[in-house]
Amino acid sequence: MHLVQFASETGERRVGIVDGQQVQVLKRSRTVYELANESLSRSSTLADQAQSQVGAERADYNEIIAEGRLLPPVDHPEPARFWITGTGLTHIGSADARDKMHEIAHGSDEELTDSMKIFRMGLEGGKPSFGEVGVQPEWFFKGVGTCVVPPEAALPMPSFSLSGGEEAEIVGLYLIGPDGNPWRLGFALGNEFSDQTTEALNYLYLAHSKLRSCSIGPELLVGDLPADIRGKSRILRKGHVIWEGEFQSGEDNMSHSVSNLEHYHFRYPMFRRPGDLHAYFFGAPVLSCASGVQTQIGDKFEIDVPDLGRPLRNTLATAVDESFELRSL
Repeated sequence: MHLVQFASETGERRVGIVDGQQVQVLKRSRTVYELANESLSRSSTLADQAQSQVGAERADYNEIIAEGRLLPPVDHPEPARFWITGTGLTHIGSADARDKMHEIAHGSDEELTDSMKIFRMGLEGGKPSFGEVGVQPEWFFKGVGTCVVPPEAALPMPSFSLSGGEEAEIVGLYLIGPDGNPWRLGFALGNEFSDQTTEALNYLYLAHSKLRSCSIGPELLVGDLPADIRGKSRILRKGHVIWEGEFQSGEDNMSHSVSNLEHYHFRYPMFRRPGDLHAYFFGAPVLSCASGVQTQIGDKFEIDVPDLGRPLRNTLATAVDESFELRSL
């Protein structure tokens, strides 16, 4: 089952089940957050709860997209309670992409022992046996719900950024239940969008490079993540593809199991606060910057993974000036 959130033609929130070119609109729940909480209260699955609310109303999926009415597949009524985090060096090709990115900045003689070390640690211990805990992955904080932009919307690049590059990833989406346990809602496409040039200056700038907007969606895959996922990430400039990279994801192509990544995130009590939402990016298998691509304002990012539904598209834009003045009380 694939769920979408969107605005109706009159601007009201809606949730629907994707059915080809149509969306089956749910009768009661207006957000996936509301639907998920109702599922918990009724001890039902998210899929069963959604199916129980299907009525006669249908919406045209193509019209929703064309009219810019798509919303992220899940959001929180209090955006500050939607944690956006992620991990990296989790895919078979990710270490090569990370090394290539740094090589462009520093030359081929630069040894990136820390990156390769943590990647190899994942290969050796990132998929533990059932009931065991594997090696710890890389982890970063990206922001809260205010940094998530809808599919088809602009990804704003701040004036202080040195670059703005796509990072095509799978995202796990979670709700913390009343008992403090995390409940996986499902998976979606994500463009983690980072400043790889800042990161390449010095690996200790990684945290700064991640504090950017991102996009998730358009669809929430409810159920298991396929073990072998194939997709394409591309950049279009003035309607023409200037770069395209094929990638593989899913556990068959990762150095960590999803459960191992989840364990090392949710082991912290601060991430198990009842009612909070979490979006956890699982790492990018391929990067355009590793091929020397320099993005420009107006470029369109497109991430296409058929297993997860319609492509995720966003356009690179200049961020609105948000200058501030620090004052003392």
